[in-house]
Amino acid sequence: MLISNAWAQAAPAGDATGGLMGLLPIILMFVVLWFLMIRPQMKRAKEHKAMVESMQKGDEVLTNGGIAGRITKMGETYISVEIAENVEISLQRNAITAVLPKGTLKSL
Repeated sequence: MLISNAWAQAAPAGDATGGLMGLLPIILMFVVLWFLMIRPQMKRAKEHKAMVESMQKGDEVLTNGGIAGRITKMGETYISVEIAENVEISLQRNAITAVLPKGTLKSL
């Protein structure tokens, strides 16, 4: 009686870009996330995999824990690293962070 009816206004029939424009910020955020976070991480993982596959017996390496040593034995998943004279430890291949230049251990 005193309250009038509220009628919703219908969207124009040919306006399909309104839905796409609503999704544009989400798509843009995903693209930025891809280029700033995901792509560099994939690149680093690929470089680490190539480094681990190219290691050879006698290379001087640095582990994740900061231990520097020389590779003495190599297996499929494990390697032995000599960290001191007659002291060897076994590590997974993926635990190697960097291959050091030759002669680095003598300078330490």
